[in-house]
Amino acid sequence: MPEPLKIAVAGALGRMGRAVAAVVEADPRLALVARFDRPDSHDPGLVGQAEALAAADTVIDFSTAAASAALAEACAAHGGPALIVGSTGFDDAELARIAAAAKRIAIVRAGNFSLGVNVLMGLVRQAARALPADYDIEVFEAHHRRKVDAPSGTALMLGEAAAAGRGVELSQVARRTRDGITGARPQGEIGFSVVRAGGIVGEHKVIFAAEDEILTLAHSAQDRSLFARGAVEAAVWAAGRPPGLYTMMDVLGFE
Repeated sequence: MPEPLKIAVAGALGRMGRAVAAVVEADPRLALVARFDRPDSHDPGLVGQAEALAAADTVIDFSTAAASAALAEACAAHGGPALIVGSTGFDDAELARIAAAAKRIAIVRAGNFSLGVNVLMGLVRQAARALPADYDIEVFEAHHRRKVDAPSGTALMLGEAAAAGRGVELSQVARRTRDGITGARPQGEIGFSVVRAGGIVGEHKVIFAAEDEILTLAHSAQDRSLFARGAVEAAVWAAGRPPGLYTMMDVLGFE
């Protein structure tokens, strides 16, 4: 019987960190060898980052954008382990740091690790390609009150899928906010609508609206364990992979 794959969990005290640890511990293919969090965290079950990197084949990280960028650099400097990044809210500089680290180690970064959401992205891209330009595209997302970034990473991924289907850059057509006298909606705009309330795990839908019909593609998350399970499958896939910046499309065999 093969040796269990050794997994470390970053951001271990967070809601997703705890969910990932539970999924890893329940999977006979895996061994949870380390849990770590901020250096000032006080928990008897935590270890330091250096100890975790030395022990693991793959690290799964749902922390913050800044912490994930720094962790990617640390993993690259160490020559491994592979890294699964589920954090969101990155700026361009942080994304560049992760891309640079991926030249030395395998990194899977996704705004959402759900299988269903990744299928949804494929459908959104196809719909945007097939429908005429006069269909307005609006990305709606809702999350719990504790989420700190908006739009969500998943919403932005859906916006990117829609833009790719139309052959444009999302940055050129995105409308993140509307307030006051905004004027008529320009053709080709991809809008974002955001809700933060209560304990909503995650709701995403993309609306293609014409004058005479509306097409809605949607996904609803019922429990955070679905994201943890997807991240764990990405961790298994990434172990031993050559350096590169991968997505769930790679993990699922779509790319």
